[in-house]
Amino acid sequence: MSVRIKKNRKSGLYSTSEGFTSKSMGFNPVPKSSTTNNVVPIKPVTVNKSLLTPLKIDIDPEVQALRTQEKEQIKGLNDRFASHIKKVQLLEQQNQMLETKWQLLQSQAASSSSTELMYKAFIANLQKQLEGLHNDGKRLEAETSSWNGALEKFRSKYEEEASKRTDSEFCFVQRHQDVDAAFNSKVELETKLSDLTEEFNLLKAVHNEKEMTELVGTLKDTSVVVEMDNSRSLNMDEIVSDVKAHYEEIAAQSREETERWYRTKIDLMTIQANQYGDDLHSTKVEIAEMNRLIGRLQHEIDVIKPQCDRIQNSICEVESNGERAVLNAKNRIKDLEKALMEAKHVMAKQIREYQELMNIKLALDIEISTYMKLMEGEEDRKT
Repeated sequence: MSVRIKKNRKSGLYSTSEGFTSKSMGFNPVPKSSTTNNVVPIKPVTVNKSLLTPLKIDIDPEVQALRTQEKEQIKGLNDRFASHIKKVQLLEQQNQMLETKWQLLQSQAASSSSTELMYKAFIANLQKQLEGLHNDGKRLEAETSSWNGALEKFRSKYEEEASKRTDSEFCFVQRHQDVDAAFNSKVELETKLSDLTEEFNLLKAVHNEKEMTELVGTLKDTSVVVEMDNSRSLNMDEIVSDVKAHYEEIAAQSREETERWYRTKIDLMTIQANQYGDDLHSTKVEIAEMNRLIGRLQHEIDVIKPQCDRIQNSICEVESNGERAVLNAKNRIKDLEKALMEAKHVMAKQIREYQELMNIKLALDIEISTYMKLMEGEEDRKT
């Protein structure tokens, strides 16, 4: 039996409608009688008096409280479902935002990787430039060492030529002094020769006069003797002439020997003077040649010295530029490494945040699916 409660719209009262089965009414079906056969007798109608008792149409307060509680639960579930729907919408928006952010981070990571590759290429280029600068520095150092070697060679040659020039000048001065001494000795010897000639002439004159005086005195004495001895005859003119000839011969021999000695001495000094003159000429030629060589070497030194200065300045500049480039490259590498580490930290932080948000989303999805299952179970239970 099922009971349906209907509300009367006019009276506002509840009316009951009962449906009874054939058994509950005590109704027995009457078999169809055949018109041609036997007539079945009609059985008496029996009534179940328990069914005539009025039904209690009052609602059970427990059922009403249960229904009220169910309504409140359904309302709360609806509110929670609405809030969960809002949360789902918010999470979907956050998920979309996170996906956009993740794509942006991936693009930033790609750009950072491309930037890192660009920086690595730039660093490799700087390292190549640095190696080129080092090679240029080594080449310039080799050139400088070769130029320094050539300069030292020219300097030693110049010093050798200067020492030779000094020695030549010293020899020239010595020979000049020797020539001057020889010339002075020649002049002195000529003066002595003239003095000796004059002295010889004077001595000759004095000697001749003295001899004549002595001869005259002797002759005077002899004349006395002769006068005393008249038996002897003496030719004085012949004796005087013989003595005079003898002394003249002695004087001539002395003069000839003196002249020969002085002539030999003068010839020897002339030969020495000529030799000194030749040596002086050759020394002057050597000095002139050395002066030309010194001038040429000095010119080469003057030409090479600015080149060495330029090379030294270029070496210093290349070294300073190389050190500056290396320092800038190291600073740039440090900055890039620092920026790369910061980008990695930021990326790791964002990945952690994304993972946390994904965990939150997963938990919310699980909770939403749980509530959906609960609501589906509630709807199934109601239906």
